[in-house]
Amino acid sequence: MDINEAVDQFYKALNDIIAGDIEPMKEIWSHADDVTYLDPSGAFLVGWDDVLASWQKQANLNIGGDVHPENLHMIEVENLAVTHNFEIGTSHLRGGNEPVNIRVTNVFRKEDGKWKIISHHTDLMDILEG
Repeated sequence: MDINEAVDQFYKALNDIIAGDIEPMKEIWSHADDVTYLDPSGAFLVGWDDVLASWQKQANLNIGGDVHPENLHMIEVENLAVTHNFEIGTSHLRGGNEPVNIRVTNVFRKEDGKWKIISHHTDLMDILEG
């Protein structure tokens, strides 16, 4: 799997989370103690157990919708890769179609020959615009 495939798998897994299925997200993430997740609510999570718990809470919401990357910029060096992009789409969190507009940094590491995400950092764009 190359890094482009890993990015595609992450966004498929993210859309699966929105639909209530956590299993693909478990597959794309590293399960190491050094992984991090800075989510849109402001939480700073370190370690696979805490990151997994956050994704599980999100999957349990089963909010529906669709998110995709835009303006993807990628840097790949040996066993690390970093992506910066926007996540654009819609969610049904409050019963309607609400826009998703998030600024994102993802970090991937090659583990046993496979790219695994080790950090996901998000910022809501409407907060930044206010």
